[in-house]
Amino acid sequence: MNFRVLLTCFLFSLCTTFPNIVSAKNFRWASVGDVTTQDPHGQDESFTKSINQMIYERLFQPGKDMFATPWLATGYKVVSPTKRVVTLRRDVKFQDGTPFTADDVVFSFERAAKSNQYKTYAVPAGVARKIDDYTVEFTTAAPNPVGHIYLGEVPIMSKKWAERNNALVAQDFSTKEVTFASRNAMGTGPFKLVSYEPGIKTVLAKNPDWWGIKAGRFEGNIESIEYRPIGNAATRMAALQSGELDFVLDPAVQDIAKLKEDKNLKVWEGDETRIISITFDQARDELLFSDVKGKNPFKDKRVRMALYQAIDVNAIKTSIMRGLATPTALATPSPLGEGVPAAMDKRFAFDPETAKKLLADAGYPDGFGFTLHCPNDRYVNDEKICVALASMWARIGINTKVETMPKAQYFQRTPKKEFSACMQGWGDNNRDAMFTLKPLFHSLNDKGAGDTNYGNFKNAALDDLIDRAEVEMDTAKRQALINQAVELVKNEVLVIPLHRQVIPWVSRANVSVIHRSDNKFAPIWVTIK
Repeated sequence: MNFRVLLTCFLFSLCTTFPNIVSAKNFRWASVGDVTTQDPHGQDESFTKSINQMIYERLFQPGKDMFATPWLATGYKVVSPTKRVVTLRRDVKFQDGTPFTADDVVFSFERAAKSNQYKTYAVPAGVARKIDDYTVEFTTAAPNPVGHIYLGEVPIMSKKWAERNNALVAQDFSTKEVTFASRNAMGTGPFKLVSYEPGIKTVLAKNPDWWGIKAGRFEGNIESIEYRPIGNAATRMAALQSGELDFVLDPAVQDIAKLKEDKNLKVWEGDETRIISITFDQARDELLFSDVKGKNPFKDKRVRMALYQAIDVNAIKTSIMRGLATPTALATPSPLGEGVPAAMDKRFAFDPETAKKLLADAGYPDGFGFTLHCPNDRYVNDEKICVALASMWARIGINTKVETMPKAQYFQRTPKKEFSACMQGWGDNNRDAMFTLKPLFHSLNDKGAGDTNYGNFKNAALDDLIDRAEVEMDTAKRQALINQAVELVKNEVLVIPLHRQVIPWVSRANVSVIHRSDNKFAPIWVTIK
């Protein structure tokens, strides 16, 4: 037998004995920013959550169609308006081999309820009580018409792992705290964390013991994942075109048309359920980072309206977003997905002359100066949008200094509400307005409301509408309250909505992905040919 035949036989034998040697696929991808923490209750930021959910799972998760799908739970039963009983999946193990039980669910919801970021989900879900190893009862203080949705928002951790590694309390991301759980991870999910080098690379490997494999939920062929944050858009695309990367989450919008002509690449497009807006400090008596002393101009609705009417959102859509944006008047993530009437989605007119008059009426005929803080690696063209806003506001006499920073720094500062004005992006998985109204527009309290109200405003009428809608079990009455709340946010100019993003992804031509409106790719559905 000659050497070539011998080698062929050897390779055939090797592939038969170890089939994954041939079928194994390493998925290499990049975007502008990095995952900020591995603690699943540490940071409520979509990109970080998209990485975390590869390791940590929830009771219910969005499917390909974005509808909630039983995941670690097999279902739930409504016992009363304030009580739900959840049945857990029995064939699940954590990645260290310990069984997943009701103890882990109760622990995770209690941990999340005490966190700065996830109490907005865990508290409305109710108090968790173990009935047996695979049954958990959730009791809310008042009726909650969307309690089942909150049940699917909290990632599940291992109680034993947390106890063993002193991770009983969620990381306080705003203080730059570093904990064992912020640098290590161990869940029930389809991928295990291999290494985490912030700012450099995150590596994950397929979990061969994942319960979803037997259940037929692992439809892709990825065996390992390498994620690299690459800040420069041109560098990201060069790496993709050279074959160094398989996928880029955020190609530059101005390159999309050209990328579609490249036969070696594939562009994936779709709307994202995310609103981009500007919010203002309306709480302090003297505005930070401003040349106005002794008062806060943003407390005056006329000033906020002036800034609103000085913005040409169509110019931002055309020149900066290259058409990949949908201007809106509503500060909600999905286009009317919350049930809000289409007639309400009408912006106040772009009218610089009226804006100047409003400023003069408010006592600022010569304008004033302030600082606008923005991320530079989180949203599509975030820094460019803020620079454009400053230019537009300059035309009505407002001197705006733009300060940008990486999202890791930005999201440590926003919870402290230490900005005069800032960009805020907000998306959701479920398209129910309460998941926007309560965290963003309700005043801050200790029950999970107002945690992301970066303007720190308090509007008693709005609080009342949100509080009533939260416990209203009649669908029509609840929707009427929601509509009133959304309209109040709009008319009082509590924030200035800009647009909803249209999200393009780009991959090598041999890569197949499922493009979802939450802008999170799921590796269990990714195939490399």
